Amino acid sequence: MGWRTVVVTQHAKISYSGHCVVVQTQDSTNQIPVSDIQILLISTTRAVITSAVISELAKHQSKVIFTDNSGEPVTETMDYYPNNRDPQLLQTQFNWNEERKTSLWTKIIVQKITNQIYVTEALGINAQDLKDELAKLEINDVTNREAVVARKYFSLLFESESSRRNFSPINAALNYGYAIILSAVNLEIAANGYLTQLGVHHHSQENDFNLGSDLMEPFRPIVDWWVKQKKFNDFTPDIKFGLVDLLNLKMKYNGQNTILRNAITKHVDNCLKYLSGEIDKIKIEVEISEVSNNAINGHV
Repeated sequence: MGWRTVVVTQHAKISYSGHCVVVQTQDSTNQIPVSDIQILLISTTRAVITSAVISELAKHQSKVIFTDNSGEPVTETMDYYPNNRDPQLLQTQFNWNEERKTSLWTKIIVQKITNQIYVTEALGINAQDLKDELAKLEINDVTNREAVVARKYFSLLFESESSRRNFSPINAALNYGYAIILSAVNLEIAANGYLTQLGVHHHSQENDFNLGSDLMEPFRPIVDWWVKQKKFNDFTPDIKFGLVDLLNLKMKYNGQNTILRNAITKHVDNCLKYLSGEIDKIKIEVEISEVSNNAINGHV
């Protein structure tokens, strides 16, 4: 699997030649080795892509993400036959232990809310209400503290933009950033040979990425913090590039210095091993203080 995120934002032809993805625009032609690409983001509706490119990227377990006219991701490729998917592995996933799923989901939500509290306080906002809700959290979040905290959290952060259902540049940026992280998580799930459809907590029949939606939760506040730090009135290409570049953000995962894309790899691997009984304990510590430093200093 590759390591680069390639973003196409203008009218272009995307083809395949000599083990490379060839991107031809009006001004230039660029060639990127297929083996280098982790995600190909088509951030325009004016690009033409050949089936050969999609086929070769699928063989390398790389994602292709497509956006709509507003620039928001709307779909991504899913490979039919991952090289490492076998019936025994899928049987294991179908029979994941309920106690392990409950334990994992609880840890995920604790870390997500912990990071939401950090973001809120880092912005100089009183987060006591969120802390009170976290104290009420029960095993498997049976009282749905996650949703309660989310409503209060977004209201505190974005005030007039508190409704996540309204279309606005801020909501567009949030959705874009979440989609990038979700795609990276889905990529790791598929690379490990598991199905993205079978979640731990999310079980929507209309969501092909239930498991990815579960595992990505602790990383969402990274996007929230970055978007809040940026002052913008339009969802411009620069904002999109910044959100994609978050995958290269320096951070800590379980006490180790890393970047976001590598933290996602480790996180997904740990979660899948725990669910499948390969390890008996799991730790989830997503430290996002580096996000605030980079955002303030303009490094992201």
